[in-house]
Amino acid sequence: MTKRKISDSIQRFGRTLLLPIGVLAPVGMILGISGALVQTYMIERFPFLGYEAVNTLLTSIRTIASVVFDNIPLLFAMGVAYGMSKKDKGISVFAATTGYLTLIIAMHVWLIITGKMADPEVMTQYGQIEVLGIQTMNINAAGGIITGLLAAWATDKFYNLELPTAFAFFSGKKSVPIITIGFMTVIGLIIPFIWSLFVGLLTNLSSVYLSVVGPFFTAAGERLFIPFGLHHVWNVLFRFTEAGGSYVIDGETYVGVVPAMTEILFNQGPNSEYWSMMPKLTRFMAQQQMLVTLFIFPAIAFAMYKTAYKENKAYVKSMLITMVLTAVLGNVTEPLEFTFVFIAPLLYVVYAFIVGIGAVLLSFVGVAIGYIRGTIFDFTIFGLLYEQTNWIFLVLIGTGLAIVTYFVFRWAIIRFDIKTPGREEQQNLDNTLLKEKRYDEIAKIVVKALGGKGNILNVDNCITRLRIDLKDVRVIDKDVLTTSGCTGFFFPTAKHIHVVYGPQVEFVKNAVDDEIRN
Repeated sequence: MTKRKISDSIQRFGRTLLLPIGVLAPVGMILGISGALVQTYMIERFPFLGYEAVNTLLTSIRTIASVVFDNIPLLFAMGVAYGMSKKDKGISVFAATTGYLTLIIAMHVWLIITGKMADPEVMTQYGQIEVLGIQTMNINAAGGIITGLLAAWATDKFYNLELPTAFAFFSGKKSVPIITIGFMTVIGLIIPFIWSLFVGLLTNLSSVYLSVVGPFFTAAGERLFIPFGLHHVWNVLFRFTEAGGSYVIDGETYVGVVPAMTEILFNQGPNSEYWSMMPKLTRFMAQQQMLVTLFIFPAIAFAMYKTAYKENKAYVKSMLITMVLTAVLGNVTEPLEFTFVFIAPLLYVVYAFIVGIGAVLLSFVGVAIGYIRGTIFDFTIFGLLYEQTNWIFLVLIGTGLAIVTYFVFRWAIIRFDIKTPGREEQQNLDNTLLKEKRYDEIAKIVVKALGGKGNILNVDNCITRLRIDLKDVRVIDKDVLTTSGCTGFFFPTAKHIHVVYGPQVEFVKNAVDDEIRN
């Protein structure tokens, strides 16, 4: 496999992780609201929450929503299979589901054969867990990811498999889940032997993550990985594996930051003895993002607005406000970050450094604001509704960093004449097509600008960007492409282009697919 193919595969893998994480985030908000409103201190403040009908409704919502978090590995299996498969995504997801069931039952059989099946009451102490009613080894999201990757590979390789006439019924797509089951049976019997070594490696990595300066590496690292599309891979390490530590809560062991935080936030609550663990968990999570979306981003945008040429300020103001609101309300940061990361990479590194320092400061003062996303809604739910979160320190530190960031960016933009929005002599800031949701017209422009249908090999997207493989980049008409309403584009590899549209990119991608088919 060539270096470019490896890079593309890693980036595509990072994008696939958005599927399960995209489900966890909103469901987590629902769990957060329902979990907060059934806490004793909330009922004391608002007695109507203690009414049987209201309390039953809230606890029922929490119970229903918790099914998502009880089956995180299965979500990863299906999400990774869908994202990584190029041929038939539907059969890939089906194969991943059957494959994951096979994996957990194979490990269950291994535990029986080796006599290592623990009593259910103490199974978590021995690295075991009950999944879908089956007691098996607790390999967390890694099991789902392995299954998803294998299912995607099997789909692309065998979806068109021809078998002898006697077995013709099992040819083609039907062969994929069968082959996946076979492979996952073997993997399920092998994993227990190598898992302890893998856990050891992750545990060593956790010594860095869980150190005093750990938040600096996680926060700054995430910002630095964003331009390469690898930040999701980076985050999964400490969110769902031993790299993020192991935590014993009520006698059960939770591996990774997210499972432990989920238990404390949604089941134990602020009055629990385990709430003291929250600052150790949240220092890697949403409060880092809140520094960016709620404080640093408005400062960057204001610096860009103040340094824009006078004749461009009206256009720039509208665009920057949209970008900031996209982050504040939707947790999407790429549109603003991409306005300077490629034209001023050193300034971007400084920006990442500021975020890292802020994350460490939040950790020092014991801020305990979950969950995954950094929106204003998450701040309200997990910062204000919950007690003992020390949210005021987020505001104080965030405000201080915002002031520093504003002056750093303003000085750098002027001193080095950085061509941020509004400072280019000729530029296209007209995103009317995108605002008016004229996706069909955008698609026609994109296809034309990229050299026509025949020059486009594959079209994909992440949260904010079209990711397109091309035959020949020399035929691209950059001037035409800018009229499509994109906020920027760049070439991460020789024949691959990223075009930034923001959170509406999925609709643009669908329109481009339709345009190519028609």
